[in-house]
Amino acid sequence: MVLRKQNKRIVLVHPRGSNWFPGRRDITDIANRMVPQGMLSIAAWLLREGHDVFVYDCLGPGAPVNIHQQVRDILAFDPQIVGFSATTSSFPDAADLAQKIKDSQPDIVTVCGGVHVSALREILLAAYPAFDYLAAGEGELTLGELASGVDPAEITGLIRRENGVAVANPPRKHIPDLDNLPFPAYEKLRRFPKDYHLPLFSYKQTPGATMITSRGCMYSCSYCDRSVFQKGFRYNSAAYIYDHMKYLRDRFGARHVNIYDDLFTANRRRIVELCEKLTRFPLGMNFNCAVRVGYTDDELLGMLKEAGCLMVSLGIESADPDMLARHKSGVSLDDVRDTVSRIQSAGLRAKGLFMMGLPGETEASIRRTSDFVVSLGLDDMNMAKFTPFPGAPLWSTIHEEGIFTEDWRLMNCLNFVFIPRGIESKEKLDHLYNEHVKRFYSDPVWRRRFRGRIWEHRKSLLYLLKHLPSFWSAKNQFEPE
Repeated sequence: MVLRKQNKRIVLVHPRGSNWFPGRRDITDIANRMVPQGMLSIAAWLLREGHDVFVYDCLGPGAPVNIHQQVRDILAFDPQIVGFSATTSSFPDAADLAQKIKDSQPDIVTVCGGVHVSALREILLAAYPAFDYLAAGEGELTLGELASGVDPAEITGLIRRENGVAVANPPRKHIPDLDNLPFPAYEKLRRFPKDYHLPLFSYKQTPGATMITSRGCMYSCSYCDRSVFQKGFRYNSAAYIYDHMKYLRDRFGARHVNIYDDLFTANRRRIVELCEKLTRFPLGMNFNCAVRVGYTDDELLGMLKEAGCLMVSLGIESADPDMLARHKSGVSLDDVRDTVSRIQSAGLRAKGLFMMGLPGETEASIRRTSDFVVSLGLDDMNMAKFTPFPGAPLWSTIHEEGIFTEDWRLMNCLNFVFIPRGIESKEKLDHLYNEHVKRFYSDPVWRRRFRGRIWEHRKSLLYLLKHLPSFWSAKNQFEPE
């Protein structure tokens, strides 16, 4: 199917997917409604190319849960192309929507991209005939060329059918200069930023927004899918980041930004330049970022603080040396403790990011990690439930490591779909998880620190009180049995 060379009406769909526990009310749209950042980047590119673009966020404010109503809403835009961006857990919803769209209007071109597609490629296209095309890797140029009428056989990164057989075109080269991309099309989201909420108590000012200032990673952690951006590392310049933040403030009134980079400080020079500009020409904004052990120092942390940084997240994953050696590239516990201390000494808040249930995990390694987490004196933490994702190094051997239930809808880091050999059952793993979460947030030292800051977070507190029944229900789901 070759599209004619003319401007197109395009709907980009962010499918709802599964973001919570099976059989429980999903409160993620209340607790932390995330902007579909990658999709907004594609939307901005298509708009610059002259196309009419609509973004339909199935998790957005006021979006219906009913899939039939979602289809009616999408078709109301009278699209010629409907594009989806899907994770593993949201891909089934994307496929269901695509099928219903095709059943209603078979001439609409359907295309899907995202991490799940980039990992499984032709296998998915062969199994899901409702999609005309899949876009592997970065989607801006691939979808742009498809919309502009380029012969699909000539579009790198596109997966298509030839005589009924799924075939992959050569991979698309990475966009070399990310500064050439327009700012994401935030304006296409309904009620942005008012109804897109950052995690509670992670900000002082509202409204909040999100940014991504780099793509790729130089490391090869066992659990991480690099199907889209691969191993290279590319980044926006300091000037671009500053202008992006200023745009969010001036156009949307944003006062806090969460920067979701894997390696925000990997290029020290650009962060120094950014901090100097934010200090010299302040925007009246705070921001949070993530760092990796080995990419911080006292001077840089001090500059981040002066520039408006509030909290720094640090990927730690486990406190078991054997687990770290196997799964995390080049991180030691001494380095972790030193980095947390340096972050807090600079006047920044330290948030630890951990993962429970990796291959090789035992009850002893989990308890060792829990002890370490409490001993660090972190300001906050997040413990993800390990999920094997297609495209991660562990994927090919995961069935040898324990019991894996490959239910895509549950593969969202909130459900244990994999039980390592060292743990007796899923029920035991759930108990250990809930026990750890309760232990961290019940720690007297953490509670004293939190109470001392509660007035700074009065906007989060008011939001919590407004939605207290939902948050209370969620809290009860983390109680150890």
